[in-house]
Amino acid sequence: MPLLSLDGLTVRFGAHTALDAVDLAVAEREIVSVLGPSGSGKSTLLRAVAGLRPADAGTVTLGGQDQSAVPTHRRGLGLMFQDHQLFPQRDVGGNIAFGLRMRGVSRQAAARRVAELLDLVGLPDAAGRSVGSLSGGEQQRVALARALAPSPRLLMLDEPLGQLDRGLRERLVVELRQLFRQLGTTVLAVTHDQGEAFALADRVVVMRAGRIAQSGSPAEVWQRPASEFVARFLGFRNVTEATVRGGTAHTPWGEVPVPAGTPEGVGQLLIRPSGVGLTGEGRGPRCTVAARTFRGERVVLLLDPERGPRLEASVPLRLAPAEGERVTLVFDPREVVPLAGAEPGDG
Repeated sequence: MPLLSLDGLTVRFGAHTALDAVDLAVAEREIVSVLGPSGSGKSTLLRAVAGLRPADAGTVTLGGQDQSAVPTHRRGLGLMFQDHQLFPQRDVGGNIAFGLRMRGVSRQAAARRVAELLDLVGLPDAAGRSVGSLSGGEQQRVALARALAPSPRLLMLDEPLGQLDRGLRERLVVELRQLFRQLGTTVLAVTHDQGEAFALADRVVVMRAGRIAQSGSPAEVWQRPASEFVARFLGFRNVTEATVRGGTAHTPWGEVPVPAGTPEGVGQLLIRPSGVGLTGEGRGPRCTVAARTFRGERVVLLLDPERGPRLEASVPLRLAPAEGERVTLVFDPREVVPLAGAEPGDG
């Protein structure tokens, strides 16, 4: 039995359906990141699970118990928001101990728990500090310690790193994953940041217009987007209509080899940038390098083909041609992904 189950969960705001019959299960100790653009329903999902927004239909089940009549403070959840919501009049220790004291934990037991958590999040001996003296990263750690203090059965994070600069976010998300693994914490996190979601989660859930567009491991979702929407949301631009016959797709860029088992007929394809190879000769499409973006050991190229829309290619730095250079393309079928057709709500 999963720790958390959503069955047909529906939330409406007047005529607008924010969540549309969502089904989702989260296992014990699993870290799930819910990802999607603004308005996709991800924050509404979190609020409905927490009991901060009543459902119009469907159920939220925690530990096998329907939560319809259970108030937020009795659901056994830990909540952490983007703005941290620390109490400025309390010191660090007072912030972390707040939930413990509300539950009747003795002063001595609360102090031990505070010291344990501060050590865990890398802020030993900070209990007496003013929250106003903390950096953004330190405030994030204190907010996390406060959410973990009552040992919640489910920890819920709403854009937890959104106010931090990118370098600090990238460092802290790795630390968070290690911490949750160490504690065995079950986590449901909401974010619009793809890098954060993929680095943190065991499973990524991509939402669109109140529905789940795709759910899978980070590798599955990244390597095999389920639809044009998911592919474009993840930043891939090489998506095209294609007609597949005999192991070859006929596309605006010419013929593209496809993986074995690709369905025949009219459909959509994603060609991952790493699957767009360059050669100085051959019979493939000819392109001009329009722009280059340095990405460490690789360079992302924007290519203007003789026919068809612009393409993106990712090549090793040492092989990257200069802007304005003419190249010939060769496609790797291992990096060609058949996509599902149009989704409900499309045009």
